[in-house]
Amino acid sequence: MSLRGKNKTANKVFLLTIIFLIVEFLDELVDGVYSPALPLIRSNLHLSYTQIGLLLTIPNTVGSIIEPILGIWADIGQRRSLILGGGIAFAGALLLISLSHNFPLLLIALILFNPASGAFVSLGQVTLMDIEPQRHEQNMARWALAGSLGNTIGPVIFVFALGLTKSWRSAFFSLATLTLLLLVGLWKYRQLIPNTPSQIDEPVGGLGEGIGNAIKALKRGEVWRWLTLLQFSDLMLDVLRGFVALYFVDVVGATNTQGSLATAIWLGCGLLGDFLLIPLLEKVRGITYLKLSAIVVLFAYPAFLLVPSISIKLLILGLLGFFNAGWYSILQGQLYTAMPEKSGTVLTLSNLFGLVGGFIPLGLGLLAQYYGLGSTMWLLVIAPITLLIGLFTHQT
Repeated sequence: MSLRGKNKTANKVFLLTIIFLIVEFLDELVDGVYSPALPLIRSNLHLSYTQIGLLLTIPNTVGSIIEPILGIWADIGQRRSLILGGGIAFAGALLLISLSHNFPLLLIALILFNPASGAFVSLGQVTLMDIEPQRHEQNMARWALAGSLGNTIGPVIFVFALGLTKSWRSAFFSLATLTLLLLVGLWKYRQLIPNTPSQIDEPVGGLGEGIGNAIKALKRGEVWRWLTLLQFSDLMLDVLRGFVALYFVDVVGATNTQGSLATAIWLGCGLLGDFLLIPLLEKVRGITYLKLSAIVVLFAYPAFLLVPSISIKLLILGLLGFFNAGWYSILQGQLYTAMPEKSGTVLTLSNLFGLVGGFIPLGLGLLAQYYGLGSTMWLLVIAPITLLIGLFTHQT
């Protein structure tokens, strides 16, 4: 390839990378806005706790059913249309949320938003993996950083919008507008988006063939390894984050403010870890870093549970958030590497395993109900143990 051709390819890769990282940032920005807006939405729409439970359950269930199909379609030549159509639905769902005046309308908006995010955001991730197949770990680290930034900035954006307009609706309307602006840029460069992992424009098979490829992939031990480690690693990621504030308040005896501070420390140190991971992966292999971080967490997490001082607990929690930062991005990157040119199938299998993993918090909640949250928190140490077993038995 000529120098001019190489430069053109490099520019294409750079542009698509920036676009899809902004897409992930926007998706997590929505999540960062929705969480603090929920109490106001509940009051404004007079929602019951049962209705809130339905809002949290039904859209996720619908998304988990539809998204595996999207992954298969992405591998058989439909990716460009799915991403653009998902972006339009993403913006429409945000607009519908801002206009919702009752429970049914809000539920419809969230049901639309979930699979729209799957098409717009998740397929953006798999495309990012395809355009630089030799840099899965590095680009997943950038993806994680973009998401962490969006999730951290989201509450700030919400408070700012609320201060200007005195309404939660303006925040979602603004996010819908930002999505439309991003779609304009994405439409302009739509021809750069490969329709399939091999970057050809012709479909490579039908839906049945795509399902068959996913089943074949499940017969490979390497694929099972990374899928399993991803689910267990989440015990020290989203699961721990979900319980950490409750642990401080209900078990440690901290105030609600200290519980919120614990969550903020977790997110802040995780953001720092995501940022520093990007240059680190240019010098150190991801698996090497994972082994080291898992060893640190294996010793730090029991110390976190055992020390009586709230201040020391917060310090160790920050350490855990910092060293956990690369777990998802490196493991997901390894999964993409294990399935070259089947990135959509990666999305499908990740969602199917995620359906099973989604019951873990429910199981932990039931155990906490009967045996206490303090005792249940010890089960999360399974994450670094499983990670070390999986990594040290991995043949490089």
